[in-house]
Amino acid sequence: MRVRDYFGISQERQNQISYAMEIGLIVLFFLGMERGSVGVMVNCAVGLLVTQIPTLLQRDYGVPMDPALTLWITSAAFLHALGVVGIPGSGATFYRTVPWWDHMTHALSSSLVAGAGYATVRAIEEHSEGIHLPGRFMFVFILMFVMAFGVFWEVVEFAIAEFAAATGAPRVLTQYSLEDTMKDLLYNLGGAVIVATWGTAHLTDVVGAIGTRLESRSETE
Repeated sequence: MRVRDYFGISQERQNQISYAMEIGLIVLFFLGMERGSVGVMVNCAVGLLVTQIPTLLQRDYGVPMDPALTLWITSAAFLHALGVVGIPGSGATFYRTVPWWDHMTHALSSSLVAGAGYATVRAIEEHSEGIHLPGRFMFVFILMFVMAFGVFWEVVEFAIAEFAAATGAPRVLTQYSLEDTMKDLLYNLGGAVIVATWGTAHLTDVVGAIGTRLESRSETE
């Protein structure tokens, strides 16, 4: 059963929520500009670019994007940017004041990474006659794929923080402690488990579209 069926959220309503979040990102960007915060502006700008991925995939590559998938991607971008901005009029961010905010965004973002990894590998499997990936292997692959990406991301955060400390540049990303990093990785694993267990229903059409593109490319070569 899909999320919209369980909660009774129509496709039109999901599109409306996604659009509202995109508008929210623009508002947050100008709020960051008013504060003179480069970090807020960069995170909001990147978030806006991420929200355009569904449109790009559907328009330029023919990948069908279910409104739930669009909402999934947009929510990850919006909640991250909102966490960086925090409460208007206050210097505190949600990442610092709300203990679970960082873990929530990591779990949501890691679920997107898991979905992308699953869709790509499953499409390759369906396209290639000599490749067969058992369900148990796919489950383990998704977990390992997300954990590897999570470690890479933590290294990037550390490098950016060290660069900012050494040069005085604005901190676009921040690492708070070793404990926080370990918790981030655990929540990344949680997001991967959710996708590996229940989330693939939304990705069937995406897998098919990627497989079709692979087949058409093979025919033209």
